[in-house]
Amino acid sequence: MPDRIPLTLHVYRLATVAAAPLVPLILSYRLRRGKEDPLRLNERRGEPSIARPAGALIWVHGASVGELTAVMPLIESIRAEGFQVLVTSGTVTSAELAQQRLPPGAIHQFVPLDAPRFVTKFLDHWRPDLALFVESDLWPNLVLASAARKIPLVLVNGRLSHRSFARWGFVPGAIGALLRRLDLCLAQSPADAKRYTGLGGPRVVMTGNLKLDVPAPPADAAEWQAIKSAVGNRTVVAAASTHPGEETAVLDAHRRLRQRFPGLLTVIAPRHPNRGSSVADLATAFGLTAALRSRGERPNPQTEIYVADTVGELGLIYRLAPIVFMGGSLIGHGGQNPIEAVKLGAAILHGPYVWNFSDIYSALNRAHAAEKVADADMLAIRIAAWLTDTRKRDAAAAAGQRTVDALGGALERTLRALDPYFMQLRLEQGSGDA
Repeated sequence: MPDRIPLTLHVYRLATVAAAPLVPLILSYRLRRGKEDPLRLNERRGEPSIARPAGALIWVHGASVGELTAVMPLIESIRAEGFQVLVTSGTVTSAELAQQRLPPGAIHQFVPLDAPRFVTKFLDHWRPDLALFVESDLWPNLVLASAARKIPLVLVNGRLSHRSFARWGFVPGAIGALLRRLDLCLAQSPADAKRYTGLGGPRVVMTGNLKLDVPAPPADAAEWQAIKSAVGNRTVVAAASTHPGEETAVLDAHRRLRQRFPGLLTVIAPRHPNRGSSVADLATAFGLTAALRSRGERPNPQTEIYVADTVGELGLIYRLAPIVFMGGSLIGHGGQNPIEAVKLGAAILHGPYVWNFSDIYSALNRAHAAEKVADADMLAIRIAAWLTDTRKRDAAAAAGQRTVDALGGALERTLRALDPYFMQLRLEQGSGDA
């Protein structure tokens, strides 16, 4: 039986109940900032926009784009097993990705805000038979209410950075109570497994990182031909999933390199596409000519900075650029996922702050498939080195692909760990049909 709920979680529950009347204001504020879909606000209150399908339903929840991308092959495998799948996430960009990439029959909804009455509405309607939470997005009311209904809960692709581990250490009773309500915790690495165990996870298994098994991101064939034609033989580098503050370094590096490499085109894909206009304005302030993909613009011969401010098109960018700087790493964000770029043959540059993917970056660095840069000076130096010595750059890209291939296998191990739950659902479904 689950242990009692600690005081901290009781206080959290009361606070979310008290804050519920403010939800219209909160949603209105987020709507103005482009963080909500105006046509789907009811989903945030736990009110569904679609009927529950008949049969056993497996609920998969991931916070945003990265988490959903990681579990797409897992979702496809679950659908192939014949189960219904409900996918929830919390961001507009992840909803757009779900629309593009979910397999036929899988349903996407926005996760309800973590207030008891919204959670109750959500669970009353969907009645999931199994819940899979991706990486670390554990909302207390959602977890507690699901466990109270005896829904088996499994954490998949579990990740817990050293920084998050330290923060949870201030409220060990709260995280311990949540983790003890999980049936199973499937961790990405031995370090993650140790941290989850240290915080109270009762059944922790290391299955590896599902992101290593995700296929290379697709690219629309017509768009690929169109952008290749627009770029021609120009030299291209990319900065992917950048955050505020990093574009300055990228633009500074471009300005230093453009005389040495005439025709250089730098593609910047901001982590949050709604920042595209501000990135273009920053490029203009640097005296550089920019074009925005969200406006339907393609690079012309005068374009120096191409801002790729769209969703689901990194596959296009990675195919275009043989050198990719991964964002979130020159600032204290913890780095973005380099795996997709590596799979599409890019040599990787990154800053010093990569704790979100520390094992992967360490493996890439050891294999000389990636290099660390500290600032705009080093970024310009390393880009210039790889643009000058294409043999070294190609060797780095090939080493990256070998490294990522060697680290794979997490999907098979995860499915093996989940198989007992699938078997139980089949038995229950069979007995119900009988």
